[in-house]
Amino acid sequence: MQIRVLGCSGSIAAGSRTTSFLVDETILIDAGTGVGDLTLDEMVQIDHVFLTHSHLDHVLAIALLADSVTRARRARRRPPIQVHALRETLEALRTHVFNGVIWPDFTRLPEPAAPVLALVPIGLGQCVQAGGISVEALPASHTVPALGYAVSDPARSDRGAWVFTGDTGPNPELWVRLESMKVHSLVIETAFRDDERVLAEISQHLCPARLRGELEQLRTPTDVYITHVKPGELDAVMSAIAAQPCAHRIRALVTGQRIEL
Repeated sequence: MQIRVLGCSGSIAAGSRTTSFLVDETILIDAGTGVGDLTLDEMVQIDHVFLTHSHLDHVLAIALLADSVTRARRARRRPPIQVHALRETLEALRTHVFNGVIWPDFTRLPEPAAPVLALVPIGLGQCVQAGGISVEALPASHTVPALGYAVSDPARSDRGAWVFTGDTGPNPELWVRLESMKVHSLVIETAFRDDERVLAEISQHLCPARLRGELEQLRTPTDVYITHVKPGELDAVMSAIAAQPCAHRIRALVTGQRIEL
C-alpha cells in the first residue's frame, strides 16, 4: 500500500497545496487543492473519497473533480465515486456546495439514476473496505463534526496502519484507540506556532506545546509526520517541535512524498 501526499499545507501559496492523500490510486483521503495536480487519467481512477470534515481546505476539490471525470467515467461505465463522511459533513456538501448556486448537483448529474458522486454516511468507529484497503473512522476534536482515519492493508496487517488525525485539537479518545492498534506511521497536524496558542485553542488545532502532550500518549516510538502548517510558518513550527524531547521520529510532511506500507 502506498500513500501519496498530494497536499499537506494549512492554506495556499506557490508550492503549497491543501490536504489530500492518494491511496493506491483509487482512494482519496480528503480532497484539498492537491487533487488538482493529478492528471485526468489519475482522477478517473478514483473510486472512493473519505472526508475528515467539511472545511473548505479539505473538500474544495470534490466539486471540480466531479466535473472533470464525469464524461470519462460515463464512457467507461464506471460507478459513482463514493464520498464517505459523517452525516453532518455530507449535509454541508448538499447545502452549501451541490446546491445549484455554488456548483451543480453532481449527486444527480449527469442523470439521477447514474450520478458521478454518491454520498455515503460513515460513523465513528466504522471500518470500510475500499479497493482491498481497510479505512477506519477515528475520533477527532474540531470546530465542526470531524474524523481522522486509520488506513491499512488487510493482506499486510503486520505492517500496521497509516493514521491521519485530520484537523484536531487535544483528542484523548484518539490515543485510547491507537493504544490497541499497530501504528506504522502517524500524520498529525500542527497548524499554529506556540505564540498563537490562544488562536489554536479557539480553532481546535494544535501548536508545538500542545502537540508534545498529545504525542506523549502514544507509547510506542513511531514515525510521525507534521501536516497542516500554514505557508511561511514551517521553519518556526518545526524548530519549536525539535526543541522538545520526544521518543518519536518527527519530521515535516512534504507534498509529493510517498509513504510505503
